[in-house]
Amino acid sequence: MIKILTTISMVLTLSSCTWIPKEVPTRLQTAPSVQENPQITELTNLPALDGPIVTVGVYSFSDKTGQRKPSENVSSLSSAVTQGAEVWVIDALLQAGNGTWFEVVERTGMDNVIKERQLIRSTRENYEKDIERNLPALMFAGLILEGGIVGYDSNVTTGGTGANYMNIGTSTEYRVDTVTVAMRIVSVSTGRVLLSVATQKTIASYRRSADLFQFLDMGTKVLALESGYSANEPTNYAVRAAIEAGVIEVIYEGVRKGLWNFVSQ
Repeated sequence: MIKILTTISMVLTLSSCTWIPKEVPTRLQTAPSVQENPQITELTNLPALDGPIVTVGVYSFSDKTGQRKPSENVSSLSSAVTQGAEVWVIDALLQAGNGTWFEVVERTGMDNVIKERQLIRSTRENYEKDIERNLPALMFAGLILEGGIVGYDSNVTTGGTGANYMNIGTSTEYRVDTVTVAMRIVSVSTGRVLLSVATQKTIASYRRSADLFQFLDMGTKVLALESGYSANEPTNYAVRAAIEAGVIEVIYEGVRKGLWNFVSQ
């Protein structure tokens, strides 16, 4: 019994030497929460636009990598990144300069907008014949933001450390993936690509564990203990951060190319 207690004490001591986050979740959280923009400070603190607000359309911002979600010893059919990244592009454009930089027109769900306008027009013609109310014209965009998620590289960096003494040991493993986003601004009137930028964001994952495996009582009994913790940075959050960094770079690149200017301080 003394030998068992001593062995357990050694494992707990080794486990305490490994880094364990202070806030380890003790139960599942069921309440939803609002996800904040990863680059919200940089987006809202952009210098003011010197001139009228820029109207831009976003048709799609798709996954062009074809990468499947990384998995060990299992063939995964799930995509590594989101297939609807245009929602983050639109959100970043609307957040830029607290909404003072871009006016985004709906293009991803354009078919739904047209069908709804047709329904309104048909209803007014049939049931409101005495009331002449024309629908306002749809806004058009002078610029289109194109691009997509062009790269997802797994295991860019891998490594770890470990120690084992008499089948009592601890280990640390980590892995770093990279997601790359590219976007460009296209002039609607000429079709010319006015600027193009690319950004990337790392996705870090790590695992720490301590374990014990011992034979006791002349090899007739086995004692096995295991303790560990792993954390994976959300891929969706990393993609959103890369997109927001791309929008910020688009604004600064546009200033450098003379497409628009900041208000003079």
